[in-house]
Amino acid sequence: MAAALVAATSGAGASAIAAPKVVASIPPVASLAAGVMRGVGAPVTIIPPGASLHSFSMKPSDARALDDADVVVWIGDGFEAFLEKPIAALADRADVLALIDAPGVTALKGRDGGVWESHSEHDHEHDHDHEHDDHAHDVDGHIWLDPANAKAITFAIAGTLSARDPANAAAYAANAATMAERIDALDAELAAALAPIKSRPFVVFHDATQYVEAKYGLNAVGAITVSPDRPPGARRVAEIKARIGSLQAACVFAEPQFEPKLVATLIEGTPAKAGILDPEGSRLAAGPELYFQLMRGLATDLLTCLGPEGP
Repeated sequence: MAAALVAATSGAGASAIAAPKVVASIPPVASLAAGVMRGVGAPVTIIPPGASLHSFSMKPSDARALDDADVVVWIGDGFEAFLEKPIAALADRADVLALIDAPGVTALKGRDGGVWESHSEHDHEHDHDHEHDDHAHDVDGHIWLDPANAKAITFAIAGTLSARDPANAAAYAANAATMAERIDALDAELAAALAPIKSRPFVVFHDATQYVEAKYGLNAVGAITVSPDRPPGARRVAEIKARIGSLQAACVFAEPQFEPKLVATLIEGTPAKAGILDPEGSRLAAGPELYFQLMRGLATDLLTCLGPEGP
């Protein structure tokens, strides 16, 4: 993989103005918020690294953080479903930023589990103005996995913080500009690194990497399950196993929180290898570097399993 970009984020100096209390839903969102807040403050993350979005239960400390929040940043309705009622009940005094609706964010429609016949049938941009009420059903919420979306998210966070905390607006703007430059460099780095494996077919555990696939032209051919907390039925298992064999899929990816024996069953008797992808950064330390480490980690894991030395 291309050499890692050297961090160059000095940000603004420490501010004498008290920072707003910011709550972010998941580590990738918190990481981008932390980059914008560098030198001013730091967000609180509801779901810590290592926890699963699909099985997380809020603690009393999480409820207190929401109740005290000045700004809440999340993907939006239908993604962090467990947060919908708490935000409505506890964060009534906060500015709530739903990133799925942020200016410049391009959202893709979700795909079904099992075999995907072609990307062209599924990879459609989501029209925020006309389909807002359908988020929970139609939208793939893993928007941070497209660096272009990560840039838009960064500027949206900076704008929301500046409106809430105008005394530190210059710091937020400077930090957002620095983050955007780093994200652009990361995008170019990943495009070059992933180009050699564009044609290599692979299967993911659940449909969490569509944005990476669409951005870099990768060849995912299916997902084992619709959601990690819903075991796939026998029909889907048979369908995916047949797909692996017929397309000679190079790899079947699990996720750190979900490493089922099912993956070993699926690749048995096929040329496929087993790998792990971590789209939420569950193995990483929280902070402004998590986003960059997450994206490079995905590229490294894809290359390790799908690269020229693979099957």
